[in-house]
Order: sequence, then C-alpha cells, then structure tokens
Amino acid sequence: MSYQDPIQLDTRIHLIDGYDMGIPERTGTYVIDEEELTIIETGPSPSIKHIKRGLESLGFTLDQLKYIIVTHIHLDHAGGAGYLLQQCPNATVIVHPRGKRHLVDPKKLAAGARAIYGDNFQDFFDPIIPIPEERLVTKDEGDTLQIGPNCTLEFLDTPGHAKHHFSIYDPVSNGMFTGDTVGVRYPQLHRAGVELFLPTTSPNHFDPEAMKESINRILDKSPDRIYFGHFGMTEKTTAALMQVFEWIDVFVEEGEQVIAEGKGYDVLAVRMLNRVREHLRDLGIPDDHEGYIIINLDMQICALGIIDYFQKLKQ
Repeated sequence: MSYQDPIQLDTRIHLIDGYDMGIPERTGTYVIDEEELTIIETGPSPSIKHIKRGLESLGFTLDQLKYIIVTHIHLDHAGGAGYLLQQCPNATVIVHPRGKRHLVDPKKLAAGARAIYGDNFQDFFDPIIPIPEERLVTKDEGDTLQIGPNCTLEFLDTPGHAKHHFSIYDPVSNGMFTGDTVGVRYPQLHRAGVELFLPTTSPNHFDPEAMKESINRILDKSPDRIYFGHFGMTEKTTAALMQVFEWIDVFVEEGEQVIAEGKGYDVLAVRMLNRVREHLRDLGIPDDHEGYIIINLDMQICALGIIDYFQKLKQ
C-alpha cells in the first residue's frame, strides 16, 4: 500500500486518504487549518496511522488537534475516533446526539459491523476503543462550533443514511461536509471524465424519503462545495445532488422488484450493479474500469440496506 500526501483543496482544507479496507480513495479525513485545528472523520482504526502521517506532513502535532468531528458513527467514519483520541491529549470528539452512547460503549456498533463483514472485521476495524463521556460533545440541528476568529461551523441534522448523522456547513468555503447523507463520489471515474455520484443505502437506518429531504436541505444552502466522506470534493454541487436524488429512486425500484419476486440482497446487488454499468457504458466507461472495485463493494452493502428497509416496512 503506497502512501499519498494529503490533497490540498485550498489554503486551509486538506484531505488525507485513510486507505479504508486497504483501498485508496475510499474514505478520507478532512483537515481544517484554523486557530482550533479540526478534523472531520477518522475512518476506522487502521486508518489512524495515515491520519497521523498526514498531519505530520502538514506540520501539525497530535497535541495541536482540538476537535475530531464525526458525521455519524458507522465504523468507516468514526471507528478510529477512540484510538486517535488516546493519542491527542487536547482533543474533543463531536458527535450527533443519537451517536454519543455508541461511542461511549461501542459493543453494539462492533457487533453490527461484525455481522456484515464476518472474518474481515478484525483487519478492517480493530481496535475499537470506547471514548470517555467527558471527552464527547454533541451537536444537533442549528448548533455551532467556533474554530477560528472568522469560522463558525454550523451543524444540520441530516438523516436518510443514518439517524445519527449530521452535516457540517463551513461558511469560509461555503462548503458542506456531508459524510454519507448525499452519497458517494468516485474519483476514479472523475479522472476518466465522468462524474458519478451514487446514494449509499447501507443498513440499518436507510430511509429514502428522509435522504431526499436532507438532499433538498443541502440544496437550499446553495453550497459551492460538497466534501464527501467517500471520497473527495466536488464543486458541481447541484448536479451531484440531483444525481443522487435520481439514483435513490432507481435503487428503491430495483429493491421493490426483488422483494416482489421473493429474492434476496445478492440478486439485488447484481441488478443495482447492472443499472450502474449500463449507465457508465453509455458514458464510455469499460466494464473493467478500476472504479468497479469500489462500486461492486458499494452495491453489496447498499443492497443489504435496501432489503432491510423493505423488511421493516412489513413489520
């Protein structure tokens, strides 16, 4: 695995590749260079070594880090927060109110991920370290956090992907850190001249209507930038959000059909992948493009969440 230097997005924001699951450009950590040094997302614990190296290359020490913000508590975004916090004596973790108890006691969180990832769980996520309650601060709808004399971050409650999810508005760049709420960006395809943004519908809180409402809320803010948890930034914000909005309907439609036929998530994953493949073929992307390494993985996880959503509707 080769190390990549932090990606400079502007004079104050950098992106560190966490090599989540050993895959480059999968999950990233944003570094905001303000008076109170702040990062957004940690990724899982195996990503922490990359964050430390990235901060060092930017000239920062771990004792300078003041705020560790996690958009939500899924392990690919927050699983390493406790491990990193142990090494950052002056840092506080910022989390959605619904996520706090799971960072204090992550056993349930770990069990859920273990059920999905099976034998790979240890390599992908260990160790998962509980966070002392006194080092956690919650932020809810409309709350703010001043990190510099001219920068006060604003928090928006943005469910759809998870009930414990907020997005963070940065007034200086007029940008929104959206975690997973408004989908995934594929930089591998961007380099091939194609902009692809897909919803991420992983279990177990996927709610298509809530996700659409969150997308509309972010559209209403008219951001100049969206900073995705997976992976990187776009300035084509309206086009990106509308793409995700449309793909939600495609994924749900495929899920309805699979449920009606009495089939399972494996069939759904194939059908969703085929819909994406047809779309990309029309744009000149070959079936063996490197982007499919991640797209295929995403469709597997997304299919689980869609089946889970329909099963809950029956209850």
